[in-house]
Parts: sequence; structure tokens; C-alpha cells
Amino acid sequence: MPDTERPPIADINSASELKRWYWLKAELEAHARTLGLPSGGGKFEILDRIGHFLDTGEVQRRARRKASSGFDWHASELTDATILTDSYKNTQNVRRYFKSRLGERFKFNIEFMAWLRTNAGRTLGEACDEYRAMKAREAAPGYRSDIPGHNQFNQYTRDFLDDNPEMGMDDVRKYWELKIALPSEDGRHVYEKSDLKLG
Repeated sequence: MPDTERPPIADINSASELKRWYWLKAELEAHARTLGLPSGGGKFEILDRIGHFLDTGEVQRRARRKASSGFDWHASELTDATILTDSYKNTQNVRRYFKSRLGERFKFNIEFMAWLRTNAGRTLGEACDEYRAMKAREAAPGYRSDIPGHNQFNQYTRDFLDDNPEMGMDDVRKYWELKIALPSEDGRHVYEKSDLKLG
């Protein structure tokens, strides 16, 4: 099979070859199950788990961290002084609290949820302050949100449209599909001017 054509995932027998290609999370989950591996976790966690198995034959189990706090985020009364615990969950109870403090238009977003998960020991009152600060940053002229490293398509979209403002999302999708059909040294697919020659 040509080196520039993505092989079926079942035909790949090394981590280095697996990681040269772009895979949907669903493809990795399905292949992990086929190999008898745990299929939970983030996309790159599953990718690493399959790669490790291909290279060593060892099955890596997911490390499950047991929360030390028994705080009930579903039913406990929440106040500004409530401490974020390592058992924090985005529950309807929490949503009601934030709406009561931040207004009915409050919505969880990726950045705020990440802050809540990584700030055990802070209070819900401090979380409200952080949410307001996030919203103020978003309202500033020229604001651009951070794109998580695992979200290659969103980063490709931003970079493509920055470089080709006369084009649109149909063009992005066209060149993205052409791009991810090709291998890369590290498995990451980033926009390059030369991508326009692919079509």
C-alpha cells in the first residue's frame, strides 16, 4: 500500500505508524474494543493506549483516581462559601446556583468547566468572580479563545481562514479532508499555505 494512503487501522502494527495518521475518536474507541483494551478517556489517551499495546503487547488499564471528598453536588445547599472539592460535578444543582448568582443567561463553557475541575480548595464565590472575568475578556476587542491542543480541526479552521479570508467553511472542510488523508510525522495536522495545492 502506498506510503501516502492511510491503511486500515487493523493492518497497523506499531505505535509510530498508528500515530502518523489522523483518526476519529470513534475509530480509536472501536479499535480499542476490538483489541480488548479499555476504550474510555480522551482521544489521545486511547491513541497512546493502543500504541503501547501494539509495541509491547501490554494492556494499560485506566488509572481511576478516587475522589477523597464525599460532598454531594446534586443535593447539598450551595453558597458563595462552598468549597470546590475533588469530587466536583456540573450538576443541575450547581447550574441553579450559578444562575442565581450570574443571571439566567449563565451557561457552562469549556474554559469555565476546566477552571472548576482544577481549582479544588477555591470557593463558588471565587468561581463566580472568575466567570465574570472570563466574560469581560471575551467582550474585549480582538479577543480570541484558546483552542485546546486536541482540537485540530478548530485550529486548522482558524489558521486557514486567517490566511484565506476570502474563502469559507466549505473550503476549510475540503482542504481539511485532503490534509488528514495524508500522514504526518507526529500525527498532528496543521494548516500550511501549501495545503491549497492539495486540491
